[in-house]
Amino acid sequence: MAASLHIAGIRKVFGKGDKAVEILKKIDIDVAPGEFLILVGPSGCGKSTLLNIIAGLEEPTEGEVRINGKDVVGVAPAHRDIAMVFQSYALYPTMSVADNIGFALEMRKVPKDVRTKRIHEVAAMLQIEHLLDRRPAQLSGGQRQRVAMGRALARDPQLFLFDEPLSNLDAKLRVEMRAEIKRLHHVSGITSVYVTHDQIEAMTLGSRIAVMKDGILQQIGTPDDIYRRPANTYVAGFIGSPNMNFIAGSTDGTGASGVFRFEGGSLDLGCPAPAGAVTLGQRPEHIHLDADAPWRGEVVLVEPTGADTYVVVKTAVGLLTVRVAPNTVIRVGEHTGMTVSNRHNNWFDAQTGVRIDQ
Repeated sequence: MAASLHIAGIRKVFGKGDKAVEILKKIDIDVAPGEFLILVGPSGCGKSTLLNIIAGLEEPTEGEVRINGKDVVGVAPAHRDIAMVFQSYALYPTMSVADNIGFALEMRKVPKDVRTKRIHEVAAMLQIEHLLDRRPAQLSGGQRQRVAMGRALARDPQLFLFDEPLSNLDAKLRVEMRAEIKRLHHVSGITSVYVTHDQIEAMTLGSRIAVMKDGILQQIGTPDDIYRRPANTYVAGFIGSPNMNFIAGSTDGTGASGVFRFEGGSLDLGCPAPAGAVTLGQRPEHIHLDADAPWRGEVVLVEPTGADTYVVVKTAVGLLTVRVAPNTVIRVGEHTGMTVSNRHNNWFDAQTGVRIDQ
């Protein structure tokens, strides 16, 4: 049975007096049974500290953590019925793969026949049955990470915790292991919390994403919510690759009759109320090159990626990134016009960066 996770008012302060540093600032998150929650943010934002508090490796300064309704603050990690997968694999080098997977079961005095059956079930799930007699030194990075996940999965825990488990893998293996982790979660249904600084991992893996900055939860929602309706300019700029384009300006009029004016041009857009200084956010796929458009810029970079090509255009408001079809013929140094899709405007307060809904 998958567990629920309730995090309420979590603060974490390191040090005392003038040297005190507040790492987490009143974090509130509810994770439903069977959910896959991603904690994402840059280094130092507090996401790993929060994971360690859930695991019991750190104690919060304030707040509560409940697993299936039970308050676990002060409860030792061994008694929380959780399993953690680390970035460093943390395998025992002198043990075989089978012994690594079954180690936690052996420590719990699980009978050998039951233990052996569970080891083979987990190995089959992870497609590593042919590796059971090998030692970690004989495995690739992806295979070691599968063994680390197998060791955690063998315990059949209430809660899975992942601490940047793919950071040590190369790009190809990361893609493969993302798919493996997603498949594993679908099969097991175990409630999972996954920490990463990689927004691509966050978007592809999570059923919900919690975006953090400086110990503050900026937004929590589905990948689609986060991408299409970011709560502020920080979330808008952090989630998405390439980043969202930001254009500073002001609105003249509101609604369908509004005009957005900025340095070097203006656009007839559905503008928010009240009129005044705002920032317009547009994803690269929602800005279009149009040779006849009056808003102009100079192409300074063309980046083919295979399925898409990204064109960086220098304008009076700064550099803007535009996604175009891979067969688009355009060269550095050319001048081009641009238009934007009126269906995908993201408006933000010019001072606070908070989203403005129309």
